Amino acid sequence: MPLRHLQTFIPAHTTVNLHRVKETINGREYLIEVSNVGNDKWRAQIRRTPGGCCAMMPFYGATPDEAAGHLSRWLTVSNRHQQNPTGP
Repeated sequence: MPLRHLQTFIPAHTTVNLHRVKETINGREYLIEVSNVGNDKWRAQIRRTPGGCCAMMPFYGATPDEAAGHLSRWLTVSNRHQQNPTGP
């Protein structure tokens, strides 16, 4: 049976709808990027910096504000725990 070669068309230019939100949480500044990943589905994540690491999971919502809000609330709680750790 002969091999079939499949060609994939990748557009040269792809438009991405990206929102950037600057938040100061517990005295620390964050730049949050929110991008559309589907019908009524937005993904928020901390903006990656060149040479930096961003291993945090993304947060999702039906709107850019909702997705960014989920991430902001998580950062607020997370930073609060780091500033005031409770011992065993």
